[in-house]
Amino acid sequence: MAEPNKIPLPGSQRAALPGAQMLGPTNPSQLVEVSVVLKQRRELRLNQLQGKIMSHDEFASAYGADPEHLKRIHAFAEANNLTVVPQPDEVARRTVKLQGTVANLEKAFSVTLNDYDHPRARYRGRTGAIHVPADLADVIQGIFGLDNRPQANPHFRYRGPSFFDRVGASDAAAAANVSYSPVQVAQLYSFPQDVTGAGQTIGIIELDGGYTPADITSYFQSLNITPPTVTSVSVDNGVNNPTTPDSADGEVQLDIEVAGSVAPGANIVVYFAPNTSQGFQDALSTAIHDTVNNPSVVSISWGNPESNWTAQSMQTMDQVAQEAAALGVTITVASGDSGSSDGATDGSNNVDFPSSSPHVLGCGGTALVSSNGAIGTETVWNDGANGGASGGGFSTTFTQPSFQSSLSSTYPGQTGRGVPDVAGDADPNTGYNISVDGQPGVIGGTSAVAPLWAGLIALLNQKLNKRLGYLNPILYALPAPNGFNDITQGDNGTYSAGPGWDPTTGLGSPIGTALATLLATPPATPPAA
Repeated sequence: MAEPNKIPLPGSQRAALPGAQMLGPTNPSQLVEVSVVLKQRRELRLNQLQGKIMSHDEFASAYGADPEHLKRIHAFAEANNLTVVPQPDEVARRTVKLQGTVANLEKAFSVTLNDYDHPRARYRGRTGAIHVPADLADVIQGIFGLDNRPQANPHFRYRGPSFFDRVGASDAAAAANVSYSPVQVAQLYSFPQDVTGAGQTIGIIELDGGYTPADITSYFQSLNITPPTVTSVSVDNGVNNPTTPDSADGEVQLDIEVAGSVAPGANIVVYFAPNTSQGFQDALSTAIHDTVNNPSVVSISWGNPESNWTAQSMQTMDQVAQEAAALGVTITVASGDSGSSDGATDGSNNVDFPSSSPHVLGCGGTALVSSNGAIGTETVWNDGANGGASGGGFSTTFTQPSFQSSLSSTYPGQTGRGVPDVAGDADPNTGYNISVDGQPGVIGGTSAVAPLWAGLIALLNQKLNKRLGYLNPILYALPAPNGFNDITQGDNGTYSAGPGWDPTTGLGSPIGTALATLLATPPATPPAA
């Protein structure tokens, strides 16, 4: 029961995870750490920046947490027997870490915490809304960590042994049954060959799994590539934890090996966090505001249907993506591997978050078949009912951004943000030769496309000697021919490919050298708010 002076925090409502069994109250003496994300000192409007890239110090002083707001949260913590955990980037990230017992947190936020058993994991959960004092409602953007249920899924798929038995696999992919090294994929997409990504840092968000330096070194040596510098950063006590090839290690090592192969001169920083809404939020915020490693592009291959997120999570992560735009950081995100349903079982269309944020580059999937060292055929990745397909469709959370305003004539009645923006090879049957925990395998999924595009952006940043940052408005405004292979065949379930942008493969797959030429003098289109 909420106290009289407390009100529900907008967007914080939670329901029990379907299939979960409540075991009973969480131990009241258990220590829990929560992240309280504050509102920006003043609202960030990207169009007012006119494309200017801010320094971290400029951003923190203009849009970071208001010192007065921080004082009010610290006072709230003291009044509720909660400890403030010191954070060096508290102002820039607008995040205050509070630690306390379950009993004190329940009282502070008027919630009830119970332990649940679910096929994926045992977790601590809540239902209903988080409540905050009315005089803090204008200060707090979101509160994360009270509930630690699994939040996201990795979007990678191994090529299965029963490939030829699959019903509905694309004819081109079935006929090919090929695989490529990431270097070969980059060559097919004409990535610039005169740059390596030197001077750039690619950040990668991981919510489970891990790698060993020896395995990574061995993989790159097998491609005659000098192994890149790979650094791990722990967020919310997340760790690099390699176990077996059947685990999320496949995701982690796919991301590192694809990004590092196409941009071998770039540094790679992997941000490991728990697979919770708090972990995901804090990992992205940490990466964007990391003044030590300073990534210029961040790759994300994890997500879930919008319906599986709280509104506060989506709104807060989208704000961080806007902050990335202000700092000149590009975010590439896998659009999902379950087609137009995004894995929902109710027969409805769904898009995957965070790829549905208008401030990230959503990356869909194709089936790529080469011929004599060039692209022979390229269609929408769709393995049929027994396989995967490129995620795509229209958001029910985010409205149509201005850079997609022309879509209303092609898709009348659709008012949501369209996903994806771009695409690349994702079909496991035309997949990537990857090593996971020392074992070779072929992997696909839109998880491969996000680091592929991250590597390309690192190359373009070096070649053009600037941070491309928030690319979406610029890419949609490029004149024809616009630097993309337009994918016009195939579907992802509900939606079919066609000329121009479509909700299966977006604008298409990249022609790297053409994009380099076009982006050297991009259209004068300021980023939308």
